[in-house]
Amino acid sequence: MYLFSLSFSFNSQVIEKSIIIPERPTIPYLINLKKIPISIYVIGANVGLNCCGVLFFELFIIKNRLGYLYLCFDRIQSIMNQSLRENVDFNFEAFLNKNFKILLGIAILLNATALFTGVFVGDSALYADVSKYIVQKNDWLNLYAYGSDWLDKPHFPFWVAALSFKVFGVNAFAYKLTAIVFWLIGMLYTFKLSNLIYNKTVAQITVLIYAIALHGVIANFDVRAEPYLTALIIGALYYIYKLTDGNNWKYYCLAALFIGCALMTKGLFVLISIGGGLVIYWIIAKDWKQFINPKWYLLLLLSFIVILPELYALYTQFDLHPEKLVFGRHNVSGLRFFFWDSQFGRFFNTGPIKGSGDKTFFLHTTLWAFLPWSVLFVFSLFRRNKIANPKRWIIAGSALLTFILFSLSKFQLPHYIIILFPHFSMFTAAYFYSLKDKKSFKSFAITQQVIFYIAIAMVILLAYITGLDTAFVISLALAAFIISLFLFRRKQNGEKIFFYSYAFAIVLYLFMNLCFYPFLLNYQGGSSAAKYTNEIQSTIKLGMSGYSVSATTFRFNSDKPVTYLADINQVNRFLQVPHSAVFIEQSNLDSLKMMNKNVEVLQEFDDFHVTQLTLKFLQQSTRKSAVGKTYLVVLKK
Repeated sequence: MYLFSLSFSFNSQVIEKSIIIPERPTIPYLINLKKIPISIYVIGANVGLNCCGVLFFELFIIKNRLGYLYLCFDRIQSIMNQSLRENVDFNFEAFLNKNFKILLGIAILLNATALFTGVFVGDSALYADVSKYIVQKNDWLNLYAYGSDWLDKPHFPFWVAALSFKVFGVNAFAYKLTAIVFWLIGMLYTFKLSNLIYNKTVAQITVLIYAIALHGVIANFDVRAEPYLTALIIGALYYIYKLTDGNNWKYYCLAALFIGCALMTKGLFVLISIGGGLVIYWIIAKDWKQFINPKWYLLLLLSFIVILPELYALYTQFDLHPEKLVFGRHNVSGLRFFFWDSQFGRFFNTGPIKGSGDKTFFLHTTLWAFLPWSVLFVFSLFRRNKIANPKRWIIAGSALLTFILFSLSKFQLPHYIIILFPHFSMFTAAYFYSLKDKKSFKSFAITQQVIFYIAIAMVILLAYITGLDTAFVISLALAAFIISLFLFRRKQNGEKIFFYSYAFAIVLYLFMNLCFYPFLLNYQGGSSAAKYTNEIQSTIKLGMSGYSVSATTFRFNSDKPVTYLADINQVNRFLQVPHSAVFIEQSNLDSLKMMNKNVEVLQEFDDFHVTQLTLKFLQQSTRKSAVGKTYLVVLKK
């Protein structure tokens, strides 16, 4: 007998039902009505009115020749298949074959624009400066900041950045380049994992979503630990997923390498993000024997072997030197900080670094951080279908546990959510690919169009209130709007979803990385002071005062050695040295002038904490009152 299978995809689940056709046309179809899914009846109802007249006529003519019923049912099959093709609004495979490489190239170029601008104040400048210390001192075991021992983050991101400094010199480009490289690695493993779980088409959609998620792009400009951590977690998940299918020493070693490097980036909490989903999968699959399977304990052992350099570095810098003053006290253990205080201490708010948490913080953070895909992502979370393959809980469980952990933590920052972007991208891509009706495609196309227009409005508004070459920026934004009307007007709704999303990225990210962020860097007093001193062709000796955020940007960007000065007395003594100058803030300058009347300002610089923007600063009319001053001071001759 001939066997024909009708396959209909609903939310990544494929329902297959068979219709048996006899070998000879003289015998009618044998159809088991109880086995036909409801979807066939729905489609049949849609098709019925169109074809019932034709079928009735044919049946009347050949009523005495049952063998020719084959022709009738063949007509039904043809019409039903045509109806299905017309009901699906978008051919993903055809679109991606034509546009995937182009869109991916655009995304990579947009992110790469961050390479050619400076480093922001705050953690980004601090981490860059810590890495600079490694290169200057050629000390790969001890971490220093503000001239003293520094215990806050594990070593891996600083080792990687320091290696880049060794090759490309100490500069912002070298610091950001490593983040871009790890972002690309993360994107590669996001594709590989999505392809393993779903299929190549969903994997390509996943990558296109991940590549232009808003906070991911911001993280490649304002570089912290997240680009490294995201790549390491998703790489570890990929090899763990492979290990669930069998034992392979290559997968053991690579999974352990990724897990170990992730531990050396953020600490023990990453084990929850990496292994939590695996445990949930075992529970759902009722595969209890996995809890005592030696291979997982072997993987854990190999991972801890990878982190031995981290443990050794912490032990030699802190545990062997109880006399060191860290966090205002002596007898601080680097190992205890790594295994407890840096993670669980923050979670329970019992460690040296404290915060205050809001359980809804990451809910509203995700809505803007995952633009332009936020709406699609939210809808993907409310899919009614159960997860078809329980192994997908390895990813879903990882995202769920990590999100809960972040939400319950007392220490919360927006960029933490970035490590879940590969997971979010996979969920969104799977949902997007499962859409079958024109109404859904049209609704989401309109949504992405609105988000794109909002981006244009935001660019114009920011350009206007900040005074950024307003006419030029507004002209480009309006040109993008007009061009989109002509280019996208005749596109299918599925195409519009991609094109409007990438138009959003082009307009907003080019403005951010090439216009808005460089404008903000002009108000980093430390960066401006370093640029000034770098242009001075002399043997001037430089110092910096205090723990200010501007001080780290000054030291990192300075081509000359900079001495850290802990208090005003040290500043005053340093200035007694011939050909010396000190970078100092307003509050310290007032105290210094009271101590030494011979102090004079060599140069002053506008200064604002540009990662904490206010409307008062953004508005050109009120910016002067919001901006502070930093100074380069010397003694009068």
